[in-house]
This record gives sequence, structure tokens and C-alpha cells, in this order.
Amino acid sequence: VSWSPDGKYLASGSYDSTVVVWDAKSGQRLKSLEGHSRSVKSVCWSPDGRYLASGSDDKTLIIWDAESGQILKTLEGHSVYAWSVSWSPDGKYLAGGAQDNTIIIWDAKSGEKLKTLEGHSDEIKSVSWSPDGKYLASGSSQFNGEEYIGCIKIWDVIGAKEIQTLYRHSSGVESVSWSPDGKYLASGSDDGTIKIWGVE
Repeated sequence: VSWSPDGKYLASGSYDSTVVVWDAKSGQRLKSLEGHSRSVKSVCWSPDGRYLASGSDDKTLIIWDAESGQILKTLEGHSVYAWSVSWSPDGKYLAGGAQDNTIIIWDAKSGEKLKTLEGHSDEIKSVSWSPDGKYLASGSSQFNGEEYIGCIKIWDVIGAKEIQTLYRHSSGVESVSWSPDGKYLASGSDDGTIKIWGVE
């Protein structure tokens, strides 16, 4: 689920393969966006509120016109489920994290696949841009020889390289989110905890 930047609307993704836009004040269902062929795992508004992006088990990301509900771009590149999608703060790029252990960065306007970030050894459940747009955080799991533990990676987007890996969760990381000032990162895990990291 994702709020529109102006706070007037909510978008939700569902197992019925649709994205639904709701009036946040009245709770009224405004439109249903149909285009995915399998369940929708992630939705995200563009920073200007004009577009929506969604990631699905059908391996694709779709960019929608939020006003008309029309499909503008279908982004193909992941080999399995696309779990998470996130707009860059300037609205120019989309990041998609997937069950194929990769993050793909796309040009949101052209739909061109720009970079693939590789380094995780398990599926990526969440991706999040830093407020300045320079970094991406990703949440996943990693097998340590005995069990799967939580694994968070921070990436330099321009250099397309991993710059930090964080281990403290005892189970997989399902969600990551930056603080508005970019000094902290919050992570939620299957171990039942939320952790806040200093990442300056």
C-alpha cells in the first residue's frame, strides 16, 4: 500500500492481480488498474503523484498513469517474482527488487534497463532510495552455514556497487525505509523486530 504525495489517495496491490486507487478520506474505491497477470506485491507513487508503479509475481513492473489508469510502460527483466518497487526522489528512475536476488534500475520515462545490482544470495523483499537519490537500501536473507539470517545491503547507485552490508536480524528482512534526512535506515524482519541503523 502507498500514499499519494498529496495525501489524498491510497494505492493497494492485491493477490487478484489488480492495483486499486482509493480516496483516503472517504474510503471510496476510485479505480481498479488491470494489467498484471499474477498477484501484485508492491505499489509506489511517483514523487509528483502523476504515476504509479507496481511489481508483480508475473515478473514485471508496470508504470501507470495515475489519473487515467492507463498502462504507460511494462518493464521486463526480472526472471522471477518482482517483490518490491521504489521511485527515485527525482522521479527519473525506478528500482525493482526480485526473487532472482537482483535489483534492476530502470529509466522511468523510456523504460530502458540501466543497471543490475548483484550481490544478494537470496530473494530481495524490499528496496528503498535514500532521500538524496545517491543510495539504495535492500532487504533480504542470507544463509550463514547454519540458518538464514537477515541481510541489508546499501548500494552506491551511480557506481552500481555495494558499499555496506548490515547483519543483526536473526531472520529475513521484509522491509527497509530511510529517514527523511537520510541519516538513518529502519528495517523490519521476520524475527519480530524493527531496527534503526545509523548509516551516515
